[in-house]
Amino acid sequence: MNNNTLIKVMVPAIGLSVALVVAVVGYFVLQSWWSSPPAVLGFGDGPTQPIAFPHTTHVTDAGIDCQFCHRKVTTDEAATIPAVAQCLFCHDFGKIDGTKSTSDTAAAELAKLFDDSGEPQPVNWIRVHRVPDHVQFVHAPHIQNGVSCTTCHGDVASMQVVEQVRNLKMRDCVDCHRDNNAPTDCATCHY
Repeated sequence: MNNNTLIKVMVPAIGLSVALVVAVVGYFVLQSWWSSPPAVLGFGDGPTQPIAFPHTTHVTDAGIDCQFCHRKVTTDEAATIPAVAQCLFCHDFGKIDGTKSTSDTAAAELAKLFDDSGEPQPVNWIRVHRVPDHVQFVHAPHIQNGVSCTTCHGDVASMQVVEQVRNLKMRDCVDCHRDNNAPTDCATCHY
């Protein structure tokens, strides 16, 4: 066998072997991702937040609507997380001492909002609901068209730890748009 014949046989054999290895690895990566999406997409158990915020207390017990705290949900792309200053509307932080029916646990969590000098500090919340970066999801038109927060976020009012309950993948969104006669062309979400 001369060198040209050897090259003609080896190059396709090596290429086929590499392609086979890539295909097998790709299959197992996709299979594992499909059965349990990576945390970057938020699906699965909810993260432990820096402050144990009790949605149950605020929504169920106090009757506060989602839009009271997530104020920009009707006008902007993101629902936004409220600043600590917004908490001051309802809470008298000067009296977090266990009185006024504040439990020790609640008082300890509320105290995390302030530094040692008593100044409010921003909270670095861990994102729970996330769509891939190449998707532009805008909350405002959904809320303006009567889509309830629970449709995508689940019953957050009853969750001890907020978790993503819908997969928020393209199929889920397209099916919802079709069922509700909303636009389904690519530019609706990918722009």
